[in-house]
Amino acid sequence: MEASAPGRARRGRRRTRAAGSPLSRAAVLLFLSAFLVRVPASVGYLVRLPRSFRLTKDSVKIVGSTNFPVKVYVMLHQKSPHILCVTQRLRNAELIDPSFQWHGPKGKVVSENSTTQITSTGSLVFQNFQERMSGIYTCSLEYKPTVEETVKHLYLKYIIYAYREPHYYYQFTARYHAPPCNSIYNISFEKKLLQILSKLVLDLSCEISLLKSECHHVKMQKAGLQNELFFTFSVSSLDAGKGPKPCTDHNCESSRRLAKAKNLIERFFNQQVEALGRRAEPLPEIYYIEGTLQMVWINRCFPGYGMNDLQHPKCPECCVICSPGSYNPRDGIHCLQCNSSLMYGAKTCS
Repeated sequence: MEASAPGRARRGRRRTRAAGSPLSRAAVLLFLSAFLVRVPASVGYLVRLPRSFRLTKDSVKIVGSTNFPVKVYVMLHQKSPHILCVTQRLRNAELIDPSFQWHGPKGKVVSENSTTQITSTGSLVFQNFQERMSGIYTCSLEYKPTVEETVKHLYLKYIIYAYREPHYYYQFTARYHAPPCNSIYNISFEKKLLQILSKLVLDLSCEISLLKSECHHVKMQKAGLQNELFFTFSVSSLDAGKGPKPCTDHNCESSRRLAKAKNLIERFFNQQVEALGRRAEPLPEIYYIEGTLQMVWINRCFPGYGMNDLQHPKCPECCVICSPGSYNPRDGIHCLQCNSSLMYGAKTCS
């Protein structure tokens, strides 16, 4: 967001006024701190929600196919849908003396425990799904269509993937007029700015992270050479239960809390502009440069997970666990190829 020519000219005039009026360290910090108490509560919700996979009434129970493996997506630490040991054709048919047996990854027989249930009708259900549960599952079904007919055999294959929501956050950049780049006041100002921003979003269970802080000499038209601080920081959501005010209702959804945090941060910088406009005395040596606040919305997957709308068309914006033969070592978007990786959720290629 570039400032207009008149706006840039005003920046130059403001800097010229500021050149002869350096502010003490204590005054700089006091000036910035004054904005915190005047920031009111903010409302507003994020509308760009990720189109993540959601179970509908039609997909609560998943049937198999004799033609191809059926892919099933289970959110990490959540309950799975019912995975049936029948095809769509047999789902509502009468089966005489049905017998079911499930085999999990590495061919092990699936037995019931605290996280795995097999219903009386052969459905497989997971509780608190874990990464290690991802893999290929097969079900063998023996049944008679009628009492007189011989036993028939059915073999179904499922690929069950753990998935999780993307790690999404806002990244902000802002610029401040500054004293010489080697001034100790710049370091003090940076720390105080981060403290104020962190306090702004604390009750929303969000956190501020400084990504980059640099001081540069900038030549402005009709304003000479100026010193400017370039700040890049992010605001991301923590688990709702980790904040100072844990809650479980819909207002604690990560996207809603991030939207409120974004609004508070934008309001904070706008109020700095308003305060400078009302200021009669010379400008301080460190002040926010109007029009330089920029924001980018960023999606990332956690290590071991990635997005792939071709491989996972039913979960295109989910971070799905990386399959064998791929890995994701850091907060990237996609799983990378690695022929030596033999496990689900690999974070290294080895």
